[in-house]
Amino acid sequence: MAFELILRNARMADGDAARATVDIAIASGRIAAVGSRISGDGENVDAGGRFVSPGLVESHFHLDKARILDRCAPPKDRRTGDHMKRTAAIKHTFTVEDIYARARDTLEQCLLNGVTHMRTQVEVDPNVGLRGFEAIERLARDYAWAIDLQLCVFLQEGWTNSAGGEANVVDALKRGAPVVGGAPRYDTDRAGQIRRIFALAQEFDVDVDIHLDGGYTTHDLDIFLVCELTDRMGWGGRVAIGHGSKYSCLPQAELEALGRRLADSGVAVTVLPATDLFNNGRHMEHSVIRGVADANALIAQGTNCSISTNNVMNPFTPFGDCSLVRIANLYANVVQRGTEEDLSECFAMLTERPARILRRDDYGIAVGNPGDLVVWNAKTPAEVIATVAQPVMGFKRGRCLFTREIATLLRP
Repeated sequence: MAFELILRNARMADGDAARATVDIAIASGRIAAVGSRISGDGENVDAGGRFVSPGLVESHFHLDKARILDRCAPPKDRRTGDHMKRTAAIKHTFTVEDIYARARDTLEQCLLNGVTHMRTQVEVDPNVGLRGFEAIERLARDYAWAIDLQLCVFLQEGWTNSAGGEANVVDALKRGAPVVGGAPRYDTDRAGQIRRIFALAQEFDVDVDIHLDGGYTTHDLDIFLVCELTDRMGWGGRVAIGHGSKYSCLPQAELEALGRRLADSGVAVTVLPATDLFNNGRHMEHSVIRGVADANALIAQGTNCSISTNNVMNPFTPFGDCSLVRIANLYANVVQRGTEEDLSECFAMLTERPARILRRDDYGIAVGNPGDLVVWNAKTPAEVIATVAQPVMGFKRGRCLFTREIATLLRP
């Protein structure tokens, strides 16, 4: 049989570094066979006994406001939380070409770190209009050979208190945006914004992904309204929230109860460690809270969770190399998860779990699925997270996207 690619000596994700390797054959961009010693014509690539995974999934990213740090005024005080204000002050200067160029450079760096699927948030506030949507929509078309890019449109700076903002959201939904979101904490009517988001989701039959429950107070959680609306509409499996920093401040019993509630409603949580760690606890001068929700604890109660990058080089997160594995390693350190099982779950929060959030039913290393594969300089998923392992090569629908040379020590 003729194949486009046979990836040989691949180690699969069963947590056993000693397991025998397999071959993965790709035909017409899809996985045609998985097994030992596959015979057939086609390009042969040796994985060298390394761990091979599906492509990584970024479930919450902001391509449109990446790499703007050099344009923003520096903070007056490192403890001030004026990140949104500093970003909003320059959004009127964004052009379609500017957004496209910054987003392209960021997206290419994500590709080199093994990402093959992404949901990116796109701001359509009146001070930027649909320029970001137009730029990222074009980027998604131009880079369809390398990544499946899903757009979530939302208003960052308010909704019920933002004249003309909703019209931009509606326009983007009419143009085919598959996800609608929001940021209720910047609205004078948080509940009103959440209800309007769900109403539009139902009207346009799209998924929901909301920035929710950032901060440290626990008496005013918005997640219960989100769960209630999800139940009422039957939108389970189609709703996600990003951040959830307040959940890190819940006592264990309350966190577990929340996990069960989320699981029952089918609401997923995406933890954004770099941003949440950088932004939380600014009201404290010592014994500063971390503000990173323990997704592993929520998963233990049945909730689907993911880990994502969120921002790169902007006031909300003034750093980033687009390595999703590095973000997961940071998360594991912060929530103090270090067992083989914990770290394997962390890797699942970069792969199969966010794929479920994006509702990809063709994801994973199985016959019939797209040949989206990453070869890691490690033997197991847990080792990838523990060592911040680099990807050695990546494939999108069987086509090689990148290769990376492993550093070699030059002995005397």
